[in-house]
Amino acid sequence: MKFSAVALLVFSSPSAWAAAPRAALEMTCEPGPGDDEASPRAFPEEVRTALDSIVRAELSQGPVAGLSVGVTRGAYRWVCAYGHRDVARRLPATPRTTYRMASVTKSFTAVAVLQLVEQGKLDLDANVTTLVPAYPGKQWPVTVRDLLGHLSGVPTYDGPAATRNLKAMNSAEAIAVFASKPLVFEPRTRYLYTTWGFNLLGGVVETASGQSYRDYVREHLFKPADMPFADLDILATRDEHHAKGYRVVGGKLKPSRLLDVTSRFAGGGTRATVGDMLGFGRAVLAHTLVSRETMGRMQTSMATTDGRLTDYGMGFATYPVRGHYVVAHAGGQPETSTMLMMLPAEDTVIALATNVEGEARRMRRLTNRLMEQLVDDALTRRDAYVSDPVDAVVNEGLNRVASYGLSYYQWATRGPGSLPEVADLPGAFASVSAMLSRKEIGRDTRVALERVRGGHEPRSGAAFIHVGAHMARTLEKLHGAERLSAYSAEGPLAFFADYLAACGAEKVPSAECFGEPLRGDVLRLSTVWRRAQVASLDRVRLDEEKSPESHWAALRKSVAASPGFHPDYSDELLRIADGFAWRKQQVLRRRWLERAVELQPRGLDARWALSEALLTANPEDAVLPHLREAVTTPQGALALAPRNFLKRLANVESAAVAAGLLRAGVLLHPDAPELWDALARREKSLGRKAAATTAQREAERARKAPKPAVVPVAPVSDTPGGGAVPDDHGVVPAGK
Repeated sequence: MKFSAVALLVFSSPSAWAAAPRAALEMTCEPGPGDDEASPRAFPEEVRTALDSIVRAELSQGPVAGLSVGVTRGAYRWVCAYGHRDVARRLPATPRTTYRMASVTKSFTAVAVLQLVEQGKLDLDANVTTLVPAYPGKQWPVTVRDLLGHLSGVPTYDGPAATRNLKAMNSAEAIAVFASKPLVFEPRTRYLYTTWGFNLLGGVVETASGQSYRDYVREHLFKPADMPFADLDILATRDEHHAKGYRVVGGKLKPSRLLDVTSRFAGGGTRATVGDMLGFGRAVLAHTLVSRETMGRMQTSMATTDGRLTDYGMGFATYPVRGHYVVAHAGGQPETSTMLMMLPAEDTVIALATNVEGEARRMRRLTNRLMEQLVDDALTRRDAYVSDPVDAVVNEGLNRVASYGLSYYQWATRGPGSLPEVADLPGAFASVSAMLSRKEIGRDTRVALERVRGGHEPRSGAAFIHVGAHMARTLEKLHGAERLSAYSAEGPLAFFADYLAACGAEKVPSAECFGEPLRGDVLRLSTVWRRAQVASLDRVRLDEEKSPESHWAALRKSVAASPGFHPDYSDELLRIADGFAWRKQQVLRRRWLERAVELQPRGLDARWALSEALLTANPEDAVLPHLREAVTTPQGALALAPRNFLKRLANVESAAVAAGLLRAGVLLHPDAPELWDALARREKSLGRKAAATTAQREAERARKAPKPAVVPVAPVSDTPGGGAVPDDHGVVPAGK
């Protein structure tokens, strides 16, 4: 296979290259289309330029080794690789470079299982112990279906030793690692993301097919999906094209620690190119590996017995992102971070792989930006900053109704999905109106937000899906498919405003309309939102600009005109600050963090990031007011509840900064023993024995204190369903 290459800059040493402020990376792309009419077509030059610009902007912030990017939409395809597959030897990454797939492997395994189900060789509701005799019976029966959706109760890695395998294993040995462990809960009562559970599915594939897992997926998945370089990640499959792995330590690249992934063969043990990932994605969308009906079931989120959706189907994470139905999987382990995103309704696949571990956030940001370019008319979509607590809940409800409605409707009409049955549509409209009632929200904004965040789930009658999908169907009939597709970019207020206009024109039955005050809220917020827009930023992200300072005056002026409701620029401003942080320019970092707080004074992310920066300089007294301000919104109160506070700390690299945040956290939540316990451990690790003893004493006091009745707090998770995973991982639902 031939590749075109544009060599832009090669640095003289890995350390200098890793620290470059604006890395001008080597790029190698697939050749243009040939004469064969069946070959993929090249995107127009302006689209390719825009895609390249997005990738380079992302890679300009923070150290990077190699990154391969592939996108397809319909017949169009673009695959390019950036940087180096081997930094020390200055070997470039190319479209032929293979990366560890990590947990993207789970999607391969799930398709293999469903192929065998279609062939009549396997029953989804069969007890796994009858299919994998080496796995003994547990407290409750575990079915194949349970395993596919991470609802089985099979444990995940239970300690550092479980994630650091150094020796090659066959499938029986990999299953033996956890075979004696009991289930951690009754199947289907909870969601727990588990690679061990997918290793069991690998054993199921072997029993049902009579082939080894490797032989089966090579013959029945990789070959028909046009994945010529995909294979298990074993010594025999590594060649001169494999990517050498790295991790970031102190802002510089270091070689990854050794990990033999045969211990997670069906849950995270394959390697492939980005082109292979696109081949799999195209096969999924074309239903060439399993039937359309089967793929529709695989892409449907499962639910727990108490009616909570998990955002995970059978081997795929499934969730809406701003009106698009996303089918995806991410992966992360030593040597790699990967992301595969498919948009069935838009016939689009995005695939990313890098040889730097721990890059889940970067993969997520980049896929969302590429998605904006490909399917949202290149418009930069921003969430809203809302200072009023009641407006904040109303706005989140509008967002969720629009996003779930648009995504599910288009997935059902243009993809393989199906809408949940609705027995009482007027009742669903009444339920949504009640959830978004200002009077009810005002009683307790935190409780109201919890209710809104569950409005799409079976336990709430899937009201948001029913209502939003009906609105989408009505608007498509009135205004056509092109207008319907525009709402994903324009946002929920445009979606609601058009539907309310149809109600006002009596084109919709009154029982399927919204009354006051929701109608008034939509019209009021729509007016303010239009006034707050900065036209010059419609297709621009501040963190991708070479000179973001040039936009600051206009940005500040627009926010001053509507300070309580305007586009949220936190993410972009924090990314600018991050760029200065890794280049050790702390004064500029602090300036942009303070600007983020100035524009979004109640913004959780802005306040948290500034608190981290303040703790780096060690003025701990200044931190608590920022966190107190952040919890004045219902979103902040939930996100900084004790359990979620600890989840945020997992992303704080400095032990001293984490300890400072915990000292503020126990003042926010003095009766939370989990925070005091965490603080005790941090203080001990820093050699502060007296402080650790005091924190442990406070933890014991908090455990004995009477507990007030509280509303359960929804987890803010790094994986679908809330499971904290130290290694391989799924996809974070974002932007619902």
